[in-house]
Amino acid sequence: MNGLYDKHKRKSRSLSWAVGTTQLTLLVLFIGLWEAAGRNKWIDPLLFSYPSKLFDQILRTATDGTLWPHVGATVTETIAGFALGTILGTVIAALLWWFPFLSRVLDPYLVVLNSMPKVALGPIFIVGLGPGFMSIVAITLSVTVIITTINIYNRFREIDTGYIKVVRLFGASRLQLFRLVILPGSFPVIIATLKVNVGLAWVGVIVGEFLVARVGLGYQIIYGFQVFNFTLVLSSLVVIGIVATMMYQLVAALEKRLTEGWRER
Repeated sequence: MNGLYDKHKRKSRSLSWAVGTTQLTLLVLFIGLWEAAGRNKWIDPLLFSYPSKLFDQILRTATDGTLWPHVGATVTETIAGFALGTILGTVIAALLWWFPFLSRVLDPYLVVLNSMPKVALGPIFIVGLGPGFMSIVAITLSVTVIITTINIYNRFREIDTGYIKVVRLFGASRLQLFRLVILPGSFPVIIATLKVNVGLAWVGVIVGEFLVARVGLGYQIIYGFQVFNFTLVLSSLVVIGIVATMMYQLVAALEKRLTEGWRER
């Protein structure tokens, strides 16, 4: 039995190594081909630039300090929208589960809000909250809250009715039912929703910065487009990709840690 397990571990490690090597190879080939295409003018270097120019742009702005205020503003707005969207979405889902009448009343409105293009709400937030941090966070919340509410509320409703009946037979109150059955049973979905909200929060923040910001990575993209500096545009996208990946990996690590603890319990 131990031999089979060791064989499985070796096979799993070999597969992981092969996947990682293939991913790295594809990335290197893509970057190399892009660099060659830009330098040899197989593509228009004005529009598509090439990796060495992007790296030089990022290194120069990081060294002179002009990059960090933009990164700091965007990350702060993203974390605020991410955290508030997850918390508010979970609270609203709990209220909908707690009050079935409220759920039936609000259900069509949730569907409409979920299908509405959130960027259309941007001008309303800007006028109501002013052109700044609050309006960008509000746009981000409009992207994250509804989908969080729908996902978690659907999980609340899908909890095994057998568990619910057993707890009720023991005389549990509605609060005890929620605390002992509904919330623990939905914990993996709540944690997994964090990963979804990372991407949604970045979308909301960048859209908000497109509309109103004077600082941030989204503002840099718009500014680069306006002055026809596509190296600035693409380098900002690279920075967004790097920071978003780091944030996603942190949330994934948190998910793994908390989910393992939940399974142990």
